[in-house]
Amino acid sequence: MKKRVDKSAKEKVDKVDSGIEEDPPKTADEYQCSGNLELDLQELCKLMGMREIPAVKIRQTLLEKEPPSDGGVMEESQTQTISESQKSRWSPKPCLQVEVEDEDHHSTKEVKISGWMVDERMLQVLNKTLPSVNSLQCLHMWRTSLTDYTFSLLCNTISMCSNLRKVILDGNSLPEQTYHLMIGEGSMLTHLSLRNNCIGEEGARLIGSALSTVHSANKNLLSLNLAFNSIGDSGAMYIAQGLRFNRSLRCLSLSYNHIGDKGAAHLAEVLCPFALTHVEIVERRKLLMKGEQSTLVQPSQVSLTDSTSLSVHSSSSLDRTINNKSVKKKDNVKKEEKPTPGQAAKKEEPKLAKKDSKVARGQTGKSSSKDKNLIVSESETEEVTEMVIPLLNSEIHHTGGKVIYPGNSCLVSLNLSGNALTEQSLKLFLSSLTSQGDGGLQRLSLRRNRFSPECDAFLKIQELLSPKGSSNKNSSDQVEDVEQVQAQTTGAA
Repeated sequence: MKKRVDKSAKEKVDKVDSGIEEDPPKTADEYQCSGNLELDLQELCKLMGMREIPAVKIRQTLLEKEPPSDGGVMEESQTQTISESQKSRWSPKPCLQVEVEDEDHHSTKEVKISGWMVDERMLQVLNKTLPSVNSLQCLHMWRTSLTDYTFSLLCNTISMCSNLRKVILDGNSLPEQTYHLMIGEGSMLTHLSLRNNCIGEEGARLIGSALSTVHSANKNLLSLNLAFNSIGDSGAMYIAQGLRFNRSLRCLSLSYNHIGDKGAAHLAEVLCPFALTHVEIVERRKLLMKGEQSTLVQPSQVSLTDSTSLSVHSSSSLDRTINNKSVKKKDNVKKEEKPTPGQAAKKEEPKLAKKDSKVARGQTGKSSSKDKNLIVSESETEEVTEMVIPLLNSEIHHTGGKVIYPGNSCLVSLNLSGNALTEQSLKLFLSSLTSQGDGGLQRLSLRRNRFSPECDAFLKIQELLSPKGSSNKNSSDQVEDVEQVQAQTTGAA
């Protein structure tokens, strides 16, 4: 008996000496993720005390093969691909469909969660696992019964994923419609889909404000899909306000949103140069006055008032210089309090050297790096101020007592299919497209609206857009066909 006790004690000592962990983590907070989504998910679900642990189905990304020469065979292969994708979207039990780039499970590229409720505990697990997957680029959550609280947790998770750029949240209706939290000024998302989420006027207002205001604008979002919601004319007006100063969005889908001529008029207006409102003119004057005052003080103070991200950078650099100066002063005081025997005769030499160092330190040493940092922060302040504050656009001009702002020529694709537009809206869009010339909108989808396809305005729009949109016509048609299929399934439901 004594030998067994000695043996067990010896084994414990050997484990401690070898550095091996004796006890596994007892709570989810103590668990350290490895980047392997399948392994981390199972371990965290166990630590969270979850009875039903979602399965993880891994699918490797296949290289696209060249289409066959026979058209009939190509159509059959496309049908098989669609049926397989539809089967993979639905799961009767909790399941995560993971797409990896190679056999290494650490290279997770896309995560799909479809058709089952993602509760608070599951989101806490995702909040810990997904940020550890550095290769994650796309998150697809379809009908996962998100609430306003779980959606806020999801926003926090997405903000911590360094390479996540595409998020699909179709079929997740939120009572407070806080979808705008996904596309704030600091958001890194480039593609966002919010289809079939019952987004109304209030949700559209919040999304429009997230796209741009007189003080800020989203700079990263490239495509936004708001199809199959209830935005209406009032919501379309708010979206159009968001497009006034936004210069990053390329593709916007507002199909099947009960939009009529009133809402379409606001959308057509922002495509061509428009006059600033009285409120916008007043804000512009305030910003110009601040800019003039800042040139008399310090460029870094402009970032303190105009840009949150730059304020941290500039203030930190100023704090470092101030702290360094205070430390140097303290050191000098200490040296003066306790002079050494050989220092009394050399008191004047450090003073002269200190004066000369103001010029020499800018050439070599630590102070040169600080000066470089200050110069970089000043240049960054000027560049980002022009990007973040839309009202300081240099292309603004005055005509007839009005301040004219350049129209939105960055939007290249606008989908308004399945709404209530008449020929009146077509005339407005025709006028805007004519003013844009060769640039601007390249694709304008107007199918299934309340006008005849043979009317003059529609035919002229087709003539204007046909040379510009021929390059991306196929991709736009595919997106539109998917939305039409979705409309049929929604109507059947």
